[in-house]
This record gives sequence, structure tokens and C-alpha cells, in this order.
Amino acid sequence: MTLGMVILGRQGSGKGTQAVHIAKRFEVVHISTGDMLRSAVEEGTELGLQAKSIMDAGGLVTDDVVNGIVAERLAKEDVRSSGFLLDGYPRTVGQASVLKQLVEGNLKLAINLDVSIEEVTQRMISRGREDDTPEAIARRLELYESETSPLIQWFDDEGILCVINGLGTESEVHKRVIDEIEKNL
Repeated sequence: MTLGMVILGRQGSGKGTQAVHIAKRFEVVHISTGDMLRSAVEEGTELGLQAKSIMDAGGLVTDDVVNGIVAERLAKEDVRSSGFLLDGYPRTVGQASVLKQLVEGNLKLAINLDVSIEEVTQRMISRGREDDTPEAIARRLELYESETSPLIQWFDDEGILCVINGLGTESEVHKRVIDEIEKNL
């Protein structure tokens, strides 16, 4: 494994969009835990059914389930040879500790897209997904603040945190992201 990065930010902050650009630019594998979970739900697997009931309630899938999915993905040859950008993982300090062990020192940068709660709420409502009800959005953001926000401090303590203003056009944010990654690698 060469370059390992994580992208953080509230749901609706543009993580997925920016992750696609970052992965292409730095030739790393984009790993979206959200996409992996949605695929499991669509396929009706045991994991997918568990994940669906949690996500439908606006919750976050358990660490054990997500850690297992990510460990399997990180072990694949494309990731080991090209590196990775994780989008949607880790969400907790516990997951981050597991990730640190899994990648054995190859985690180089944690990018935090900083976008206000008000802005991400409007973005999620306007995208019109079935699971983006106002109640589910509020619950996910509440969980993010309580469970995921401590990650920002954890990554800062690790010396790999990079906070980027996530407001503006897609290309403006992309330029800020690429500039910061290049400065910090």
C-alpha cells in the first residue's frame, strides 16, 4: 500500500463528489462505505438487511460490521498497489484506531470538508433521496456531531488533519482540496 487518505465531513458536505476527483488526481482507489452498504441492501444480504434497518432509522451501522467490510476491501490487490481514499469511514475514534492498525502506517492524510449544519441540511433535502427525510437528516447529523466529530481531534493529534472550507462551487472546493493535499503530502 502506498498512499492512504480519509475524507471527512458532515453528510451532504460534498465528500463523495470531492472523493471521486481526489482519487482520479492521485490515482488511488476510492472506497465509499456508503456505496458498499447500499449495494448490500440492494442485494438483500444478511449484512444488507441489518444495515437497512439501521439506516432507515437514521442510524449509523455498527463498528463491527463496517470494520469487517473495510478490512476485506483494504486487503484487495488494487488497494495494496495503488493506495486508497476512504469516504464515509472511519466515523468513530474506535474505527480510526482499527484503521490505523489495518494500514500499518500508510494513513497519510485526513481531509475534513467543513460545511455548516444549515448548509448540509439544505443540500440533503434538495437532493430528494427517499431516506433524506427532515427527521432522518437531523438524526444523522446529531449522530455525526456526537460520534464522528471527536475524530477531528484524533486525526489532529495524529498530525494528519487538513481542514478545508467546503463552501463554494464544486471546482472552487476541488482546487482548495488539491492544493492542501499537495502541501501536506
